[in-house]
Amino acid sequence: MFKSNVDLLRGNILKSLIIFAIPLFISNLFQQLYNTVDIMIVGNYLGDTSLAAIGACAAVYELLIGFSLGVGNGLSIVTARGYGSSDEDLVKRSVAGSLVIGVGLTFIIMIISRLFLYPLLELVNTPANIIEETYSYISVIGMFVGVTFLYNLCSGFLRAIGNSMMPLVFLIIASILNIGLDILLITQFNMGIRGAAVATVIAQGISGILCILYIYFKCPILIPKKEHFKVSKELYKDLLGQGLSMGFMILIVSVGTVILQTAINGFGNLIIAGHTAARKIGSFAMIPISSLAISLSTFVSQNKGANQGYRIRKAVYYSNLMSIIWGCILVVSLILVAPILVKFLTGSSEEILINTGVKYVVINAPFYAVLGILLNLRNALQGIGEKVLPLISSIIEFVGKIIFVAVFIPMLQYLGVIISEPVIWCFMCAQLAYAFYRNPYIKENKVEKTEEELEKIIM
Repeated sequence: MFKSNVDLLRGNILKSLIIFAIPLFISNLFQQLYNTVDIMIVGNYLGDTSLAAIGACAAVYELLIGFSLGVGNGLSIVTARGYGSSDEDLVKRSVAGSLVIGVGLTFIIMIISRLFLYPLLELVNTPANIIEETYSYISVIGMFVGVTFLYNLCSGFLRAIGNSMMPLVFLIIASILNIGLDILLITQFNMGIRGAAVATVIAQGISGILCILYIYFKCPILIPKKEHFKVSKELYKDLLGQGLSMGFMILIVSVGTVILQTAINGFGNLIIAGHTAARKIGSFAMIPISSLAISLSTFVSQNKGANQGYRIRKAVYYSNLMSIIWGCILVVSLILVAPILVKFLTGSSEEILINTGVKYVVINAPFYAVLGILLNLRNALQGIGEKVLPLISSIIEFVGKIIFVAVFIPMLQYLGVIISEPVIWCFMCAQLAYAFYRNPYIKENKVEKTEEELEKIIM
């Protein structure tokens, strides 16, 4: 019964991580494609002003989607832990509890979005000439945030039992549909950037529906019965603690990003557009590392449930090593191709826009290895059940961004925006490294045995 597509509890650790991460890598690539297609089509068909309108709400978008994603990932960690301990009843009860919590949070987020999105755009100094266009885009995303939550939660359940392939299949289908709808709604129905938002919502909705159908017909272990919906104080405390911890972690980071966005929006449309393109390049560059970090979260959760701490410690070591190697590759490659990528994404020939994007990419590139290690450590801590320590790292980021907006950006102008996150990443990484390696469970499980000895213990 407990047989997953990728066995994360036995065998070669690095091989298991990479095999499990490959579908996640492709999946994240297509998720980035959602937003990148929006940017490319908007930039090429609607112009720099409309591109800036999407960029002006980037931080608000991350706040909405990030919180939903964080909660979904946190809830699925409990499911993965139950799966790792071969407790089918816990798996079903965790799924049932996650669905109840997910529905409640979705309605709360929808109501908050309806009431406060426009005032929030005003608060972050969105330029008056683009604020209406910006709102037409982000309001659609906010009202249908449940669609995004549905896919992230269902795909999280599948990953919890070792299946990272099927969410990828569904996402590829939806991505192709998203491209077609983008072109149709923007170029033929003249819906402007609102059409891009509608296309994204429809595509993500189809992804979620396909996930549900697959779980229903192929994954009976994830189908709770009526008795599994009975409220358990201890379980709901664990689910809410894990889910809200990850959700608020991303929420705090996003609020900090919103504050940073207020400074960015004050530099004008061309810098906003160039910054948006550069951020997108950075997101693409980080896909291999972030995919490995996500797979590490599931790996750690399952092995924590199976009480195999030595595998957890070694998996974190391999993931950090891969992050350093990939970071070195990015430094060389991004410096060479940054101008081409910025022009390609924006479709613009404005010198200020292109120079802004290139400067951001080149300065940030050397720090992506640090970001990768940061993500690995944070996901590992969440996987072993830590709720507060990963949250502290987000508070460090939040405070750091406030300091940069208040002190350094007024002095350094846009250069202050560029260096803000690399500096903050270094402080966060130091705190997370201390928290992880000082954790009692990790300290008790140093990797001192040979692979053969480990296999004997597992078998």
